This record gives sequence, C-alpha cells and structure tokens, in this order.
Amino acid sequence: MVIGSGRSQLRATIVMLAMAALVLAGAVQVLARTTIAEAAAGGFVAASPVEDEGADCSVTLPGSLPADSKLPDPFTKLDGTRITTKSDWRCRRAEIKELAERYVYGEKPAKPASVTGTVSNNNITVNVSHNGRSASFSAGVQLPSGTGPFPAVIVLGGFGADTNTIRSSGAAVINYDPLAVGKEGTGRSNKQGAFYSIYGATSSTGLLAAWAWGASRIIDVIEQSGGNVLKADAVGVTGCSRYGKGAFAAGAFDQRIALTMPIESGSAGVPIFRGIPGESGAQPLSSAYEEQPWLGDAFGSFTGNPNTLPVDTHEVVAMIAPRGLFIMENPHIDWLAARSGSVAALAGAEVYKALGAGGNITYWSDIQDGSHCADRPEWQAPLQANIQKFLLKTGDASGTFRISSSKAGNLAQWRDWQTPALSDEPTTPPTTPPTTPPTTPPAGNCSASVSINQWTGGFVATVRVTAGSSPVNGWTVTVPLPSGAGITNTWNADRSGNTGTIQFTNVSFNGSIAPGQSTEFGFQGTGSGTGMTPTCSAG
Repeated sequence: MVIGSGRSQLRATIVMLAMAALVLAGAVQVLARTTIAEAAAGGFVAASPVEDEGADCSVTLPGSLPADSKLPDPFTKLDGTRITTKSDWRCRRAEIKELAERYVYGEKPAKPASVTGTVSNNNITVNVSHNGRSASFSAGVQLPSGTGPFPAVIVLGGFGADTNTIRSSGAAVINYDPLAVGKEGTGRSNKQGAFYSIYGATSSTGLLAAWAWGASRIIDVIEQSGGNVLKADAVGVTGCSRYGKGAFAAGAFDQRIALTMPIESGSAGVPIFRGIPGESGAQPLSSAYEEQPWLGDAFGSFTGNPNTLPVDTHEVVAMIAPRGLFIMENPHIDWLAARSGSVAALAGAEVYKALGAGGNITYWSDIQDGSHCADRPEWQAPLQANIQKFLLKTGDASGTFRISSSKAGNLAQWRDWQTPALSDEPTTPPTTPPTTPPTTPPAGNCSASVSINQWTGGFVATVRVTAGSSPVNGWTVTVPLPSGAGITNTWNADRSGNTGTIQFTNVSFNGSIAPGQSTEFGFQGTGSGTGMTPTCSAG
C-alpha cells in the first residue's frame, strides 16, 4: 500500500510537472512573439524573462561542413528551408546558438542546480553549486544618484562604455571581473576560474562563453533579490577589447540582457571570421585562438579555413535581435578588423530589419581619436540614447550606422541571399475560396523609394526597389544627390560615381525581382541626404 501510494503520488507529480512545462513553453513562445511585435510597432523592446527562449526547440546539427566563402544565410534553417514569419525566428535563433556553441565558443551551460547570492548598494555575491561542485565570485556595484531600484550595466574588467555617462544617465554600474570566472594565461587542458571549478579544467568551453555564463549568474542573483536595488529586467552589458569580445558573447547568449555594447572587440569579437584573413593588418584567427583560450577548443579546426564554418559572427549579431545593440569600433588600429566588423553589423542588421526592429541596432566606427579603449565624445550621445531607450525605457531614438570610410565593408561582396519580408504570424490557408480578388501589384516596370537616417554632416540611405506587374531582371536606380553631398560607401549595389546624379545598378544576387516584390540596397554619405527622389528603370 505504501509503495502503491508513493507511485500514485509520483505519477501525479510527473503529470503536474509536464503540464507546467507545456504551459511554460507556451508562455515563452507568446512572450517571444510579444517582444517582436513590440519591435515592429516601434514600442519598447523588453528583455526576455528567460535566459534562452528557444530551449525547447529541436536542433539537429549538420553532418558535413561544405566550404562557402559567402556569409551563411541567417534566414535559412538547417533543413534548407527559409523562415517566413517573425515567430519562426525563435527556433532559427536556437539553431544558430547551437552552431555557435559547437563550432566557435563551446557550450554555455544552462542555469546550474543552485545559484544564490546577495545584492547590496555596493556589492553582488554569487554562489553556484552543480553536480557536487561549488564556486563563488563577486562584483562591485556603483549606484547613480536618485532613488532605486535602478537599471544596471555589467562592465567587464573595468573596460567598456564610459561609466560616468552610464551613471549620469540613471543606470548603475556592475564591475564584473571575468577573470575570476575564467582565468587568462592558462592552457586549454588546465582552464581555471569559477566556471571551470564547476565544469572541469579540461572543459572545451572557451573563456568568452565562461565569462558570459558568469554574467548570467549575476542576473540570476539580481532576479532573486526582489528588485529593491537593481532591476533584473533592465540589464545591459559592455566591455572593450577582449572584454568587448566577452560582452558580445554575453549579450548574444542571454536574452534577459536588454542592451549589449561591445567596444573594439577585434578578432573573436564582432568582425566576421571569413573577412579577417583578407583584411590587412587584422589579428589572424590563429593568433586570436592561441593568444588566450577565448574561443572554444573546436574553433582550432577553422583558424586556417573559416569558409567551412557553418556560422559566422553576423549571425551572433542576429542572436541579439530584436534587443538593443550598440557596436563601437576603432578603424585607426588595423589589428581590430573594423572593416570585417562593419560587415557583421550590416549583415546582422538585416535580421533586425526583417523583425521590424531596424531602429534597435547602432554601429559607430566614425571616430577621430585612435587610442584603444578611449572614452570618445562621438559615442556619448548614442550611449545616453541607448540607455534611455532600452534600460530606462523613456526614449525612442532610432539606431544609426556611422561607418568610417577608411574601414567600410561592402555587404554585397559577402552575401548571396536576400532579406525576406517576414509576416507577423503564420499564414493559414483559406478554407473557402476568397470572395475578393487578390491585390494588384504596383503597375510599371519598377519603382524606388528611399528612407534617410540623417545626422550632422552625414547620412545613411536605404533604397527599396519594387517590381511592378511583371518580373524584373536587372534594375537601375537614379538618385540625384543634394548639392554638397558625397557617397562614401555602398552595399548591395554598384554605383557610377560619388557626387551629382548617381546611377545604382543591381549586383549578382538581387537583380531578379518577382512581380510586386522588393529588394533593398543602401549607401552612406557626407553632407545632407534630405530631399532625394530616386527613380527606377528595369532591364
């Protein structure tokens, strides 16, 4: 009787847990759709309440890794089909995450069995236990003036976005020493720090994923603290140089982080792996892999041939979408690979745009001071704007791209895929024939429209080319530039010149447009872009 009663209670408990899991999975999917809907509507994009929204997605990694010099298509699933709706992105992101862990960073484990700690006005303690092993570390806290609870920015290693600006903007600073979690200067078979005390000194996980794991555990403790000092739903992360690499990984792998701000991250950071070998003076992939065990052990197979990687950093950029992302780079130091970084940002921004969140990403390499990890006046205003928008939730400034002409990448050279128009929800086939005729596509050969992101002394233009009632096989867009304007960079099109009336023509992958469908190209310029009226001709 006792055994039978125990089994009955156990079965009931299992059923209740299974039902709870199903409810939680459904809630995660609803929250994911809500977040993307907010982005499309131009509202505040809340950080996720969970570390990984796609934890329930089934992922089967590829059996072979064919070489491809072009950037992988972030919209194509591992089964070869493309996503069609914004809600599809949740599980597509899960695929990218698995690829990034397997081939680049090493595994970032989920929340350990036990995470406890404390939050005070000047300190955070973190205690972790898992599988009979324990580790602890701490982080300092600097509060802004005023009355809390406050949003907060985790600053890796004391190097990141200007902490004075962060605090004066109304956010706290969490001073996180990542070396306490993953120590530098160790061999790959003898890794040390809190992470490796839990998961073993021979873990194949690199330091960047370990540092990201540590940032996640800090957020766990903030969540448990009751929100009296710091807000768990308004956390940002930043770092410069190697800590910029870590901040980038932290923001990509934890969807609770509302704002990610990597600075001058260089090889193993934002810049595309495929671009680094061809970028003069950039730190070679083999050097970045061997300098410290930043990247996972598996990446050693790709340092000589990144074209066989089934993932690249533009997709890590995309993992952060639609949350806030502010990438800061330095074009004055070749070692930092800013040209490859601009390509990663431009390609990742395509996912932001497809999700209706193009205004949530900012990239800025147009700076004067070439010193490494300096506090730059050019970054102060966008830093304040990003904190207001994503942490304080009081601003609505749209992101901008300010790419240095000396290190401007051309996305058209790196992709052979186009950005799809993702629908808000899955399309349900009609059960009865439609009672109204389908919408007639725009008449004529092709048309062009332009949107401008203008700032003092420069602008970025995004031009949409739309086919009329017949397919387009090749197009030319003519744009008369305003007086004094000049073009410094173009992507997804070829151009006839830099000033005056410019003709833009399609490149190999975007010349064919189906009736009523569109493609986009863009260019950056100096001066004013206001008042441009593009015209399009097909053929």
